[in-house]
Amino acid sequence: MNSNVLIESFAEFARSKNIDRPTMMSILEDVFRTMIRKKYTTDENFDVILNVDKGDLEIWRNREIVDDDSEDIWDFDKIPLAEAQKIEADFEVGEQVAEEVKLEDFGRRAVLMARQTLIQRVKDLERDNLYQQYKDQVGEIVTGEVYQVWSREALILDKEENELVLPKGEQIPKDRYRKGDTVRAVVHRVEIINGTPKIILSRAAPAFLERLFELEVPEIYDGLITIKNIVREPGERAKVAVESYDDRIDPVGACVGMKGSRIHAVVRELENENIDVINYTDNLELYIQRALSPAKIGSMRINEQTGRVSVFLKPDQVSLAIGRGGANIKLASRLVGMEIDVFREAGDYDEDIALDEFKDEIEGWVIDELKKIGLDTGRAVLAVSKEDIVRRTELEDVTVEDVFRIIRNEFDDNEDQTETEEEAPNSGDAQ
Repeated sequence: MNSNVLIESFAEFARSKNIDRPTMMSILEDVFRTMIRKKYTTDENFDVILNVDKGDLEIWRNREIVDDDSEDIWDFDKIPLAEAQKIEADFEVGEQVAEEVKLEDFGRRAVLMARQTLIQRVKDLERDNLYQQYKDQVGEIVTGEVYQVWSREALILDKEENELVLPKGEQIPKDRYRKGDTVRAVVHRVEIINGTPKIILSRAAPAFLERLFELEVPEIYDGLITIKNIVREPGERAKVAVESYDDRIDPVGACVGMKGSRIHAVVRELENENIDVINYTDNLELYIQRALSPAKIGSMRINEQTGRVSVFLKPDQVSLAIGRGGANIKLASRLVGMEIDVFREAGDYDEDIALDEFKDEIEGWVIDELKKIGLDTGRAVLAVSKEDIVRRTELEDVTVEDVFRIIRNEFDDNEDQTETEEEAPNSGDAQ
């Protein structure tokens, strides 16, 4: 392989990978100098002249002529007079000799290895550029096309056909992709695995929702409204706390838009995820009330030392506060950074039984698990489905079934006893 073919093939490959000309020249010279060092030990007295456009390569070895008997004849930059005169007969001691070295002089194997090295260097550079490019885009939205879908992840190609990965766990549960679909996601993280960058996308991360709001709400993009916190159960529910630095701007209204126009665009992208936008405040009690919307709170007790809040509500508000599958109370707790326990107001205990009354039949740790999700009375437990309790606690199906059975039996016994007491006076009157 001559120098023209080698350089032209490499230049074409480099251009296809969008490698700029100065970088291409640098890689070429570095590879040829590596070849020189392998053959001649050093490249200090060599000039490498490249013309990428024409595919030309010239390598010149520069040495000073010394007397044949000189002690310096073994120096890398010296040449004996007799050897120099073979190049040109009228050379004399002290003159400089520039001898051209042909690529073929390095041997076919060295040339093939150089070509392989060139291609590998470009691939390494391409990987490094990809890593740097996406490392700077972490937290930003990118758009790509679905190339392949597997059970655990989807392979996405960006506009430059770089491979991006959208894992199943970073997808919205309702997402269903086919080859050719267009996908928007946020760059979640960039990893190096076996020397190769892996760009991981996410549609489930709070950052994705934040970027969508920036796209739809100009006031957020311009910095007039700040998103203080976002918590999500992807595809189900999200809570967004916003604050305005301009008293004339209603942050919630701006995010929702006229007749919900702005937030509807976000909701559609998130597969109809239910989004609560609330006003952020430094008043913790008010912030908790807003976080638990749409439930209306009667009263609350805040223990900042333990990081727990006891919230008391009317019976018809308990299920609203907890939400489907416990999503509302879970998100509210994460939003305010405190564990929220929901209780029914004291006046409602007259016809109910506190869970602590079941300690003889239900183990203490089971009762504690139920209390963690705001279920502190028998009727509160029976008002929630078994599936919801299993999903929201560490309890197993069998344990929850036993709890339901014990509580139901207790209420049945109480009702039977009440009926007996009501019937007793009537039978006395008959006598």
